[in-house]
Amino acid sequence: MTVPARSTAQRVADTLHRLEHDVDAWVATASPDGEPCMVPLSFLWDGATLLFSTAPGNPTARNLAVNGRARVGVGPTRDVVLIECAVETVPAAEMAPEVADAFAVKAGFRPGPRYVYLRMTPLWVQAWREVNELAERDLPAGLTPPT
Repeated sequence: MTVPARSTAQRVADTLHRLEHDVDAWVATASPDGEPCMVPLSFLWDGATLLFSTAPGNPTARNLAVNGRARVGVGPTRDVVLIECAVETVPAAEMAPEVADAFAVKAGFRPGPRYVYLRMTPLWVQAWREVNELAERDLPAGLTPPT
């Protein structure tokens, strides 16, 4: 039995629920010479951006400092959300305390003072569960349902 495809509005709602409740995502980057890197990182969704944290010397942070773009995968393969993001690096010492606190609560750890936060703004978003949703997988980058 095939489950009917979800409407765009339902996929937006399901995507927002996943971003608000999931804790971890896969973050994919590339070095300047094209070497791929993909790591799982915990995140906080603030309603407009994803916030991650890592040590500045890690390949992910180094790659993002050079090219400022990442691709994020949230959820299992049969309920995936893919997000292409522009990335801003923020030193931990410059992060607003209330944001750092919210990140610590959601992620279950507080990044140390030498860490950086990676604020990722969605440029495009895709979400699908099965083949019947592939044709309509593109969602609004701001994750607002169509009117």
